[in-house]
Amino acid sequence: MHFYFTRHGQTFWNVSNQICGATDIGLTEQGYQQAKTLGETIRQQYKDIDLILTSPLSRACETARTISEITGIPLQAEPRLMEQNFGVYESTRRDSAEFHEAKKNFCDRFETGESMLQVAARIFSLLDEIRKDTDHTVLLVAHNGIARHIEAYFHSMSNEEFSSFGIQNCEIRRYDF
Repeated sequence: MHFYFTRHGQTFWNVSNQICGATDIGLTEQGYQQAKTLGETIRQQYKDIDLILTSPLSRACETARTISEITGIPLQAEPRLMEQNFGVYESTRRDSAEFHEAKKNFCDRFETGESMLQVAARIFSLLDEIRKDTDHTVLLVAHNGIARHIEAYFHSMSNEEFSSFGIQNCEIRRYDF
């Protein structure tokens, strides 16, 4: 049993090095092109995918919609895939040392946001459901913060490794249960 994960295409805030988090930021033209390229790759090389689950945020939805249009794979929104609300860090610099350190504090809600433990609870429950569904091979379309939690579900990570983990826009990864 396995599934695939990809991060949405490039956003305007990715370009300006800002944390998107739960803020609904759209794709750039390059982000749409990345989604199209990924859709073609999936159509040609990942024929076992039969369902796309996507975060409800527009950057992921648009990426998933583009993939679905190219591949014909049906898609459905999955609220648990929504990116973490980073509270006071939303729209701040992604590469700040302060944010890097804050991600290591798993119970911290960033004043007005969501803790790493809260995100892990919803992502881990989704992964547990996917593990039990032997009828579908899914592609999850979500966010870098969600990728961090998925990686932690499968691999032991230090706080430093967890805080530093990330994937590129429209990078696809396979995870085996």
